[in-house]
Amino acid sequence: MPKIKKILIANRGEIVLRIMRSCKELEIKTVAVYSDADRNSPHVKYADEAVLLGPPPSNQSYLLGDKIIEYCKNLNVDAVHPGYGFLSENAEFAKAVKDAGIIFIGPEPEAIRLMGDKLQAKDTVKDYNIPMIPGTDKAITDIEKAKDISLNIGYPILIKAAAGGGGKGMRVVEKPEDFEEQMKTAVNEAVSAFGNGAVFIEKYFTAPRHIEIQIMADNFGNTVYLFERECSVQRRHQKVIEEAPSAVLTPELRKKMGETAVNVAKSCNYTGAGTVEFLYNDGEFYFLEMNTRLQVEHPVTELITGIDLVKEQIRVAEGKKLSFSQDELKINGHAIEVRVYAEDPNNNFLPDIGKLIEYKKPEGPGVRVDDGFEEEMDIPVHYDPMIAKLITYGKNRTEAIERMIRAIDDYKVSGIQTTLPFGKFVMKNEAFVKGNYSTGFVKNLFKPEFMKEKVNEEESILAGILAAKFIAEKNSRHSFKTGDSGKISNWKRNRM
Repeated sequence: MPKIKKILIANRGEIVLRIMRSCKELEIKTVAVYSDADRNSPHVKYADEAVLLGPPPSNQSYLLGDKIIEYCKNLNVDAVHPGYGFLSENAEFAKAVKDAGIIFIGPEPEAIRLMGDKLQAKDTVKDYNIPMIPGTDKAITDIEKAKDISLNIGYPILIKAAAGGGGKGMRVVEKPEDFEEQMKTAVNEAVSAFGNGAVFIEKYFTAPRHIEIQIMADNFGNTVYLFERECSVQRRHQKVIEEAPSAVLTPELRKKMGETAVNVAKSCNYTGAGTVEFLYNDGEFYFLEMNTRLQVEHPVTELITGIDLVKEQIRVAEGKKLSFSQDELKINGHAIEVRVYAEDPNNNFLPDIGKLIEYKKPEGPGVRVDDGFEEEMDIPVHYDPMIAKLITYGKNRTEAIERMIRAIDDYKVSGIQTTLPFGKFVMKNEAFVKGNYSTGFVKNLFKPEFMKEKVNEEESILAGILAAKFIAEKNSRHSFKTGDSGKISNWKRNRM
């Protein structure tokens, strides 16, 4: 297969910039696509070429697969990188790209299809001895039958959309009398979000950990795992903070989970970068799903392994072998990622759309910021409210946490509320510091008033400092001699 010379990134924002930077190092030309809302976005300016897709709504811009492919043909694009979200896990789009004679930087369409439906994924991996969460392995529509199954599994149970993701079409049911209403709600959500109302039932663990394994596979039968990421700090079943490695896995368990993830990948003849997600509970782990794309949280894996996952994706797409073997991979240090969302943690993490009046990124040792915004830009209402990913790296977990606290303090954002204060709250929380936390962190350990108390305490300290400074400067002004002319120098005046 010939070397890729030009890549169109079918996405927006920070992930496009992140992909383009690796392309630039590989001397590959890049094409950006954008909506009217993103006309002045950094990813548009950074690209070698950029083309307008349409109005802001996704279904009139970033989801227009046919239009994207047409641009690829017109601009002599060799390959498409889908990033994450939008069309990244759309098997029909991946097939259409390939049918147009363009390389799709991702797995085969059939692998995307098999893993895109959670029930189909369960069926696909069943011959590989993959540990499963107790529950149904088929869609359930009969409410009375579903009630009986739930009683046998034991409450609480979780109703999940088969085609779901991002917490949509998911409902926790604590007791039998709530089942019918919650099932109807889950089905309606699934139809609305995915056009597919199929749901299934699983045992709901009240305090599990969410641990995922990064895998990479080439077209020569080589599949490796690049260790784990802990993603247990979530709100509304969506990740907010991730770290690598996990604070709880032993080397033996890490190897077992890694090898299990490799088997999941082999079950669908997977190629490229992918992630196998597990629930971890009381020393046991259970298969959740496979994400057939690059993950939002991939930077923490890159930092502890030294592997550029995007470059590796491109290598595989060019028909090359992986540039490393399993034995060559080692965990070096610790990395943490805080997703910086335009959300108000004091108001149930609701989006807080507005203008970035002030926007200054942190710098210094062990700090990485993947973002797609600049000062004075508006946060569009049409898309996910993530502004940036703040990642810190240290020689150990303690140093990574310390650097994250410093980086959050150095990150200056005004005009909107963000999840940065929540990130600092987590970094200073005793349970997180000790590594003793679960997916119930937000529900059980976070209350907005906790942050407010901390802010009030800090404000009191700051007020005291400012008051003391004011008194000192006032006394200094009264004792200052202006001289015969009675004038004060500009230097002195500016210090008053």
